[in-house]
Amino acid sequence: MSLNDTPSGERTHISFFGVRNAGKSSLVNAVTAQELAVVSNVAGTTTDPVRKAMELLPIGPVVIIDTPGFDDEGMLGEKRVLKTKQVLNQTDIAVLAVDGTRGFSDCDRQLIGLFKEKLIPYVIVYTKSDLAKDGAVNKSGEDDSDKLFLGSISVSSVNGDNIYELKELIGKAAKTEKEEKHVIADLIAPGDVVVLVIPIDESAPKGRIILPQQQVLRDILENGSKALVVRELELEDALKDLKQPPALVVTDSQAFRYVDKIVPQDVMLTSFSILLARYKGFLDSALEGVRALESLKSGDTVLISEGCTHHRQCEDIGTVKIPKWLNEYTNGEINFETSSGRGFADDLSKYKLVIHCGGCMLNEREMLYRMKCANDAGVPFTNYGIFIAHVNGILERSIQILKK
Repeated sequence: MSLNDTPSGERTHISFFGVRNAGKSSLVNAVTAQELAVVSNVAGTTTDPVRKAMELLPIGPVVIIDTPGFDDEGMLGEKRVLKTKQVLNQTDIAVLAVDGTRGFSDCDRQLIGLFKEKLIPYVIVYTKSDLAKDGAVNKSGEDDSDKLFLGSISVSSVNGDNIYELKELIGKAAKTEKEEKHVIADLIAPGDVVVLVIPIDESAPKGRIILPQQQVLRDILENGSKALVVRELELEDALKDLKQPPALVVTDSQAFRYVDKIVPQDVMLTSFSILLARYKGFLDSALEGVRALESLKSGDTVLISEGCTHHRQCEDIGTVKIPKWLNEYTNGEINFETSSGRGFADDLSKYKLVIHCGGCMLNEREMLYRMKCANDAGVPFTNYGIFIAHVNGILERSIQILKK
């Protein structure tokens, strides 16, 4: 997979914040060396968050997000500020653009407060250094004792002063923030054989396999292990063809029941979705949340949420299969609501359970934010793979590999 093919959920999300006319959008254009953001002298030119997936040296694959001014006013301004706050939930590194000719504002200090609240590492950039008198800058908003504060720098987007140095500072922060993680490689040894079960049905995208399956396959190959990829229909013959049992079988969750009957009990079995829950950092919460299935009753409302938007087929897992399986399991009539993409309910209090997809298109910070929103509201939170394993009575087997 090339850097240009890196999925959004695996990219470092760098967001630029600041008040109107602080030079934020000009800074974004200077850092990216692209006309990514519209620039003008009119306050409030940026009205919606602007996102761009790109490669930014020395960091690598990133998503750059330019946000509306945090001091926007009026009814529309309030909505824009709300969108800016929502971007915080996806942000790995925040860049605060402070107008170098005016120094810190109350809104700048509010933003730093939000960075601290969300535990987001941040850089302070004093813009318009070419206009600042004698190069003097009011740095009264800096807090050197704050471990999230990664440093400050004065720049000019007009003549390019210190733009390279700023990118180096952000790159150093990104390297510190990025933890080496694996989807599956730390669970297997080089040389191990792993069988991947990938159903090819009407819901499978034409000509490709879905992202979690790609990520697992790539991790296996990079680890020096061996992957055998089959449909569930060929699984039994494939296992017989192997001279030794595989170290692990990983299946699409929707085929869990079928695959469980074929794979010998002494062979480890799990699903792509469960591996992703661990990778995204919410496995423990999802295992705890699935217990709520035992107390669900008719009339309760469950939210089924997905991190991406796609054309739904007649047997769509989120809107058809999971509701069907859940009603069968509870022997009741549960009410279901759905969300997709970046849309996620602000008020979760009416739900008795949130069942989320694996979150392959969302970065870890966004997934953990959604989990925390549910936890703060006292609403159990689980994901597709753990739910499906539970209702099929094979949850304990499916997480055994994770206890090694």
